This record gives sequence, C-alpha cells and structure tokens, in this order.
Amino acid sequence: MPKKIPMRQCLGCREMKPKPELIRVVRSPEGELSLDFRGKKPGRGAYLCPDAACLARAKKSRAIERALSAPTPPEVWDALEAQMKAGDGGD
Repeated sequence: MPKKIPMRQCLGCREMKPKPELIRVVRSPEGELSLDFRGKKPGRGAYLCPDAACLARAKKSRAIERALSAPTPPEVWDALEAQMKAGDGGD
C-alpha cells in the first residue's frame, strides 16, 4: 500500500500541493520567524510554493503574518527571495 503524502495549501496561490514541494516558514515558540527547509523545526508553520509569483502574492496580502499571527521581518522576506532565486528545494 503506497504511503500517503501530506498536502498543504500555498499561501500565495492557495493551491493544495504535496508538503515536500513547498517551503515552510515557521514561528518558533519564542516568536521568531525563520525558514525551515526540512520541515522539522518546532513551531507553527505556513507554506509557500518555491515560485516568485506566490511569494509576491503572499507578501502583498500579508498572508504569512496572518497565518502565523506574527509580524514578518524583512530578513524573512529576503531569505525567501534568495531561496526562490537559488531554485533549490532546501538543504
């Protein structure tokens, strides 16, 4: 029997996609926001497609801030943009 693949919704395009294809933004228990490429960090997560258009939509609508109930610092946006430009799925 094949293993079930978890699905998550992208905050930019609002499409359901397999969890491994998305980039996770996590709010730690201390309230700090960071990128989580492996999906293992503790805390509340929100997901984005590795696509610049989805990032732009999420930034414009403040979707990450609403999903994580925390202000999104410029470093997180810069790190997400760098990840999009690198074009890799993480480490």
